[in-house]
Amino acid sequence: MTDPTPGFTTTSGQTIAREKLIAYLNTATYANPTWSALGLRVEDSSMEFDWADETKRDILGNIHSNMEDPIITQSFEPCNLDSADSAAVKIWELAVKAHDTQALAAQDVLIVHYYYAPNTSSPTTAWAERYPSSMVKPTGLGGPGGGNIEMPFEVTYGGKREVGSATVSQGAVSFSAAS
Repeated sequence: MTDPTPGFTTTSGQTIAREKLIAYLNTATYANPTWSALGLRVEDSSMEFDWADETKRDILGNIHSNMEDPIITQSFEPCNLDSADSAAVKIWELAVKAHDTQALAAQDVLIVHYYYAPNTSSPTTAWAERYPSSMVKPTGLGGPGGGNIEMPFEVTYGGKREVGSATVSQGAVSFSAAS
């Protein structure tokens, strides 16, 4: 039996649901991660790619461009605090309670692309990328009177990027780096 070709796993002609792109914060250890979804109660969040691109024209009139690997940032705003949100609780504890800037700048984050299957024989496996030294930076804490406490935050994905696959079993996400 041959492995399926990698690609989008969605129906041709249909758009892809936003819920198929999820970022997770590791709320345990690197060796034994517990992946907790980022964005509970957040209505809109997108990754922004800064390619540090540059275009120049040489003395002959030719145009030359170059770019670097992107710096990827993602804002989660507003993020209402909820004790059931393990990721938000961990971020609050590191930022508000401990002011642990070193820990906030070294968070383990996983992005799972549930709409894309890697070259694998498992139909329940999705392509994923792990950023083990990501910066998670809360940008505020509070909210309007009569409202809810909000803690918007921004993630800058960093560290040595690992690509691989992710699977979900009984709600638990697991990541396997590609060989």
